[in-house]
Amino acid sequence: MPEATPETNVIAFRAAEQLLAAKDPRGALKLLDPLVTAHPENTAARLLRARAFFSSAQLRSAELEFQLVVEREPDNAYAHFALGRTLERAGRDDEALRYFRLAAALDPRPDFLAAARFEPPR
Repeated sequence: MPEATPETNVIAFRAAEQLLAAKDPRGALKLLDPLVTAHPENTAARLLRARAFFSSAQLRSAELEFQLVVEREPDNAYAHFALGRTLERAGRDDEALRYFRLAAALDPRPDFLAAARFEPPR
């Protein structure tokens, strides 16, 4: 197999985005796993892989990836929100609420506020 180049990595990432949008998270993971292995510092690839894990109901793997993104980017409201959704889906509602509230504090979007059980400002 030929060595990956920056261009082929971008193509793999974009193809994985398309597969995830087309509801094929396992196909996306096949493209993302080697990309993350080669570039473990790439937070965007890890976030996309976390979403693919979540979509394919691999909740523990999704949780670990979202946690890593939150550690690297503590101001990433979406990562906090997605980690909360992952924990919620795993039946860990009390833990999830913490991340929902962090997401809402970082970005007061209506869906983040609703998950955090905050009332939107009037």
